[in-house]
Amino acid sequence: MKRLVLLIKTILVFAGIWISVAIALPLGFIFFILSLIGFDRFARWLLRGLARLWARAVIWATGCKVTVEGLEHIPREGEGLCFVGNHPGDFDVILALAYIPRAFGFIAKKEILFFPFINLWVLLLGGLFLDRKNIGQARRAIEWGAERIRRGLSMIIFPEGTRSRGKGLLPFKAGAFKLATLAGSPIIPMAIEGSYAVYEETGFVRAVPVRLAFGPPISTKNLSVEERKALPEQVREQIARMLSGSGSKGL
Repeated sequence: MKRLVLLIKTILVFAGIWISVAIALPLGFIFFILSLIGFDRFARWLLRGLARLWARAVIWATGCKVTVEGLEHIPREGEGLCFVGNHPGDFDVILALAYIPRAFGFIAKKEILFFPFINLWVLLLGGLFLDRKNIGQARRAIEWGAERIRRGLSMIIFPEGTRSRGKGLLPFKAGAFKLATLAGSPIIPMAIEGSYAVYEETGFVRAVPVRLAFGPPISTKNLSVEERKALPEQVREQIARMLSGSGSKGL
């Protein structure tokens, strides 16, 4: 009986996600057109509000209790930021949309291009697709993302390169940090735990505790060559400390 209830809940949640992103897509295009005709700041605000409302509705539907820490470390306005986080599961994106108080785009893997409606929303929100097997395309995507940050926008990247699926904190790929160093933007470390258990762990949507924490900004301006080389491990260690501080196995 319990499995049947979970199955029905899972079907309803996923049906709601796909239907809602499809229905809201025309609004997204309207906001995008507004940005093209000179109302970009207003359009970003509208898009961000719509995305946050949608993400919080999804979280409500799952029944998950989310604990958010460290929001005081995120400047509400000003220069662009680069959020760097671990990536336990697919629910991470919904958490970011729901609780990060800044408009941002994702550096997403190219496979997302094959997800109808989701792919268009990634683009509308300022995201970019990265092909890790194509060095030239990956470099251009990072450069475009850095340019957006220089214009005052923010980006999120998951330097593990894939979901960790409950296996702890994976090694960070150094190339991902060029997004921040090219832009000279502060890095906001982001620690996520519990998201893998929401759906992927069992195949059913479950109401589990989830935690999202942000650390103090890490400057990337005027770094020496050695400091740039050490940056991925520096950020990884900070995220590991944020995870281990709540009982996660971290490293």
